[in-house]
Parts: sequence; C-alpha cells; structure tokens
Amino acid sequence: MQTLSFSSRQFDADLAAFCRTAALPAEITQSVASILADVRVRGDLAVSEYALKFDGAELRPRDFRVGAREIAAAARSLPAADRRALKASLASIRDFNRRSVPAAWSARNRHGARVGEKFDPIRRVGLYVPGGEVPLVSTVLMTASLARIAGCPEIAVFTPSGPGGRVAPALLAALELVGIGEVYRVGGVQAIGAMAYGTATLRAVDKIFGPGSAYVCEAKRQVFGTVGVDLLPGPSELMVIADESARPDYAAADLLAQAEHGSGREKVYLVATSQRAIDRIAAEIAAQIGLLSRSEKTRRVLEAGFLAVRVGSLEQASEVANRVAPEHLELLVGPAAARKLLKSVTTAGAIMVGNQTPTALGDFTAGPSHVLPTGGAGRFSSGLRVEDFRRRTSVVHYDARSLRAAEPTVVAMAAMERLDAHGRSASIRVARRG
Repeated sequence: MQTLSFSSRQFDADLAAFCRTAALPAEITQSVASILADVRVRGDLAVSEYALKFDGAELRPRDFRVGAREIAAAARSLPAADRRALKASLASIRDFNRRSVPAAWSARNRHGARVGEKFDPIRRVGLYVPGGEVPLVSTVLMTASLARIAGCPEIAVFTPSGPGGRVAPALLAALELVGIGEVYRVGGVQAIGAMAYGTATLRAVDKIFGPGSAYVCEAKRQVFGTVGVDLLPGPSELMVIADESARPDYAAADLLAQAEHGSGREKVYLVATSQRAIDRIAAEIAAQIGLLSRSEKTRRVLEAGFLAVRVGSLEQASEVANRVAPEHLELLVGPAAARKLLKSVTTAGAIMVGNQTPTALGDFTAGPSHVLPTGGAGRFSSGLRVEDFRRRTSVVHYDARSLRAAEPTVVAMAAMERLDAHGRSASIRVARRG
C-alpha cells in the first residue's frame, strides 16, 4: 500500500501518477482492430473461429443463438432462493429507474411558436454481459431492465460461452426473468464486431451497452461512430473516505470486495483524516484477505492499485475525491460530515453514505445501474440511465404570426454569417404570406 499526505509538496504529482491509467498495450489495440476487420469481412466464419480460439466453444452459425427451451430450462433449474434474490434485485432496479424516464414537453417560445422535445426508444440495442470465470448475472438486471423500461423494441444480448457452448444457467435465468429472448452465446471482441457490423446470422444494433474486459472496451471505442456506445467502463474503482467514526472492519471488507475482481487493473483508495484510521483499516485488510476464495488475485490488485491518502480536513478529502472521480465512493463518516461531502463531491459515479452502506449494495440491489464511469470519466459522464436507451428529438412549430416575429433575427444572423439563402428562406414566407 502506497501512502500519500495531502500536505506534501509532491502530492499533486504523486496522485496524478497513481491515477494515470496505464496506456493500453499496443498489441491489444492492434489485436482488437484486426479481429474487428476480420469480422467485418468474413462475418459468421470469423465469429466461429474466434469463439473456438478464445472460449474453446465450437459454434456453427446456427448455434450462436440460445434457444428458448434452453433459457426456460435454465430458469426452471435455478434454486428458489436464487430466484427470489433476482426478483428482489430487479424490483429495486425497476423502482429506481422508472423515476428517471424522460418526459416529452411542449411550450411557447418568445416568438409565440410551439417548441419542445420528444423522446423515443433506440430501436435495436445490444447488451454485452461478461461471462466466463465470473458470469455477471447482476449486469443482466442492470442493463436489460433499463432497456425494457425505455421501451426498446429489440434487445439483443451477447455473452461468452464456455466449451460446448455452455452459458451460465443463472445468467440465462436472469434474462428470462427480465423478459429477454434474443440471446447469443458469443462474447469478446467478435461480439462487439458482430453488433457493430452485422453478419449473415447476427443483425447489427444501433447502440452497444455493458462492461467488459480491456479488449471489449477497446473494441467499443473502435466501433464508436459506426454504432453508439454507452460509456467505456473499465476495471472497478472504490474510494473510501473515513474519519474516526468509520468501522475499520467494514472499510477493509469493502476495499477487498472491489479488489477481488482481480483483473490487476482495479484501483482502491482510502482517504482518511488520521494515520491511526489508515493503520487500523490496513490491519483489518491483512486479517481478512486470507478468508477470501480469490485472495491471490486480490493481493495482486492491492500491491499495485491500493493508495492511502492522509488528509487534514473534509475539504481536503472532497478535493481528492473530485480529482480522482472514483466509480464508487463510500462516506464512512459521521452524519454531519456526510452531508457536507454529499454537497462538495461532484464527480463520483455513485456515492454510498454511512457505515451500513457497502458498495456491494449498489453492485447488486440498491437500484441504480452499476454500469458507471471509471478512469476519471466521472468528471464528464454519469452512470447508465434509462435516458441512455432513448434518443431526444427537438420539435419546432411556427405559424405565420410567430414567423413574422422571428424573421428579423433570422435575416440579421444570416447576413452576419454570409448565408443569404438562410435569411431568404424566412423572408420569402413573410413577404408572400397568404
């Protein structure tokens, strides 16, 4: 664990150096570009070859889609307790996200014209759900349910399969619960390529959503423009702001929980108002890490990606948080301090307040989507919302009277920009009215 002091002269440079995401190796960028180009040209054949090469799955094009019977069988095989958990999580996610559905509006502008906005669901969306060693069942709920609330007519889900084309039954059961029937056992860069360009078997989508590996995120970046993408959520991040009221065992458990993703690129931050708090939490981490099934991978993350920052005030803690823009931020502080920090921290993807609010609640069941900005992107972007599955159209409706009121402005602006045809398109209507 690296420790920095906010009062250090080198603090700004040292924090920036730690936060700086290592440049993606050139071989990843080049490999992704090569696979995407291959999928674009050879379509289904390329998808099949890469599924065998990377996932060990021997798939013919007719095998890409997961059949309705397989989805139904997975749902039936799910233990009752797991199904109850999925339903409870889904209910919270729906309750939260239904509140953020954008509403159309219409009003009169200063010319007397009718103006407004309308919102329409994106026609065909593609959802990427990581599978393999850690099938992210929760990601199904955190993406597909939002697409359903938005009213997207077509929702296609892509997820990796293992040897034999097997997809985790719990993941399929979650899809059945949300009501998704178009599911493909295709993952990796080839899935992003298929969603972007389409193949004979796999229809292209209009926008791609969901988290993924460094390869998947790079593929989303490279196909942006051909299709839309939600954001580029990278490895998990957590910042804990702790004062003397923080429970060291809770803080340690939460830091370990995010480090356990284990890609090696995760970052966890502990910002504390005293060295004593840092030491107590570090001791708890050492005591708890041996209890974890993924302790080796977690240790590697902590060795490279764990930073402690000692601050002298809540104001300094807030400044650190706003610079880092963490994906998840926990406020393990007293109630008054939490209220201050909620006002002053403006860049976190999601904020968890108090000792009884572990980040895992946001990961699984609190309500907001867990697809959140990482790598400092919280400075300019937000987590996934229903609004991201809709597109906004502005609507303008003038009549003769309101056009006459606006025409002088149009003519003057057109003259300034030397676009006389623009001005004439308004003035001709005023001159020839009736």
